[in-house]
Amino acid sequence: MTIDTAVLSPEGLKRFAALEADAVRAVTDRFYSAHGSAYQRFGERGRAACSEDLAFHLDFLRPVLEFGLLQPMVDYLVWLGAVLSSRAIPTEHVVQSLDWLGKFFADNMPAGDGQVVAAALSMAKTGFLSAERDDQSPRTAIHAWPQVTGFEAALLSGQQQAAHDIALGCLNEGHTLIDIEQHIIQPALYRVGEKWQANQVTVAQEHLATAIAQSVMTVGLERSQIPPSNGNRVLLACVAGNSHALGLQMVADAFRLAGWDVQYLGANTPTPAVVAQAVAFRPDLVGLSVSFAQQLPAVRDIIAQLKLRLGDRRPAVMLGGLAVNRSSQLATLVGADAFCTDAQTAVAYAAETTARS
Repeated sequence: MTIDTAVLSPEGLKRFAALEADAVRAVTDRFYSAHGSAYQRFGERGRAACSEDLAFHLDFLRPVLEFGLLQPMVDYLVWLGAVLSSRAIPTEHVVQSLDWLGKFFADNMPAGDGQVVAAALSMAKTGFLSAERDDQSPRTAIHAWPQVTGFEAALLSGQQQAAHDIALGCLNEGHTLIDIEQHIIQPALYRVGEKWQANQVTVAQEHLATAIAQSVMTVGLERSQIPPSNGNRVLLACVAGNSHALGLQMVADAFRLAGWDVQYLGANTPTPAVVAQAVAFRPDLVGLSVSFAQQLPAVRDIIAQLKLRLGDRRPAVMLGGLAVNRSSQLATLVGADAFCTDAQTAVAYAAETTARS
């Protein structure tokens, strides 16, 4: 979904960025003036959370203003509405926040720029109000094996050994680590995330589940037979701002088990570091993970710098992650060569690309 109004110019984006902090403060104050009693039970943490949510609004608004892509912001608002509702915060507050932010920017930016920002917020509000509440998933459907139920229970109760036993039992039965990650670990973690969204598990439980899953994957890789190198190289990184690295680790495992030489840089990797490592390593493929649309400028910068540094020898760049799974247009907007929704698809694309070169 794209907006019908013009996007902001580079100068307009700078003006927008310069006003973001003031907008968050002004609308937070307005919320507490109008609805302070609804937030009293949260104490000072409530005000901080309100400001954080408004800052996230603007983070998701930036790609709308820069690229014209509205759907990621609508998806975020639908998700936020469900989270707030589970915590007894009226979803009408989301709508009101968009109206008040639109008025702030209309009042504090030059008329043309202010109208663009206000129009984008208005269309995001319309999309939020009309969105199907039962279609919030930013991912493709995954076939979950029966072991998911026990694995999820082990994650939430902190039973690391039980989680390991389930995964290793599947390995002993002849299943591959990639199958276990895709059909047990990934769907179990999605379920944990959905329960956090519904206020049924704590942040600590969610973090514990991720840590146990990561340890299971590490042991699973150690128990797997890694084939000899096929001579192909892949560099994998979460772009700056993306701290969700577990999915990319699954991609790294899939490439290793397919015989690729893998360099995995992990979460929140600064753009200069990705580019410098690509120049030094000379991979056949660079895989970048993007959780949210506001991380797109980092991808665009990486691609531009790789072209500048390597010219015709620039490796193909493949995108993945939650944002791309929901809106594949994002890959085209920033000049990536491909996007992939899961580890097996990524390896298949890579094999096809290297076979053609």
